[in-house]
Amino acid sequence: MERTARQRDRRREGIASPVEGFNGRARKAIGDQSLHDAVELFTNKSVAARNAALGALPEAPELRERAYHIKRKTMQNLHHYLARLAEEVERHGGKVHFAKDGEEVVRYVAALAESKGARTVVKSKSMVTEEIELNRRLEEGYPELGLEIVETDLGEWIAQLAGEHPSHIVGPILHMSRRRVAEILSGVAGEPIPPDVAALAAFARRRLREKFLAADIGITGANFAVSETGTIVLVTNEGNGRLVTSLPPVHVAVVGIEKLVPRMRDLSVFLQLLARSSTGQKLTVYTNFITGPRGEGELDGPEEFHLILLDNRRSELLGTEFEEALFCIRCGACLNVCPVYR
Repeated sequence: MERTARQRDRRREGIASPVEGFNGRARKAIGDQSLHDAVELFTNKSVAARNAALGALPEAPELRERAYHIKRKTMQNLHHYLARLAEEVERHGGKVHFAKDGEEVVRYVAALAESKGARTVVKSKSMVTEEIELNRRLEEGYPELGLEIVETDLGEWIAQLAGEHPSHIVGPILHMSRRRVAEILSGVAGEPIPPDVAALAAFARRRLREKFLAADIGITGANFAVSETGTIVLVTNEGNGRLVTSLPPVHVAVVGIEKLVPRMRDLSVFLQLLARSSTGQKLTVYTNFITGPRGEGELDGPEEFHLILLDNRRSELLGTEFEEALFCIRCGACLNVCPVYR
């Protein structure tokens, strides 16, 4: 009754409830034929590419089974592997913070930015920072810091400029046409840019390079974190991940606690599966191994490395019937065959 009354009050005030807002967006999307076509094209191509890539790998079923058992063992001994990871990161000169929830992550990053006098923050694609709405909460919760937070994955950047959320783990703007992208980037450029892929990419490269060079802090997620070495691994198809982690003086990696693998030899199992399941590639263009800040005699890398290990209720799944949710490697393949998403 109380909830119904609140909903009536919100309707009188012209404010949509979360459910009403979702339903309205859903009805609009259902009637958008171009969106249907874009999702169908992307998901069909992705499914075909995945099937072909895994079909060409005779040991794929065995690798998937091994990956399952590695994850299961890791979750059964998660506290041990987290402690080992933290120990190795600190041994290599990094700093480790365990965050209970998103609010702790936001507070940590805000305090770090304030202590460094940071103004420009560049980010690579990160599902865990999307999960906790890091950008919005930093900008709205700490306006006094005056932070400019720039997504640097091309699709994520365009979605950010448009004020939209990414629409797929792998293809953040699969719902946009080239003409829509040209409209968005033309608005940023202050002059028309033709809906030509090369021209759009060239503008993005020039503008984002300015942000990389000016950045005070770089923020990433991680596809994997290797417990025995303290290494985080970024798997990408764009060079922005390397620029985010090597040019700014401070690198912050926000990583869900489920991303751990015990050993480097375990990592090789997942690397053989991730790109094939995600994009149909044998291997992505960039696979980055980051172990601590820049060492003595090294020419690039950050002066400081901060690893934030986020729980956000993940540990509540351990030992339950839902524990297998923690085995997910974020390849996005499930979206491509999901009837609701499609």
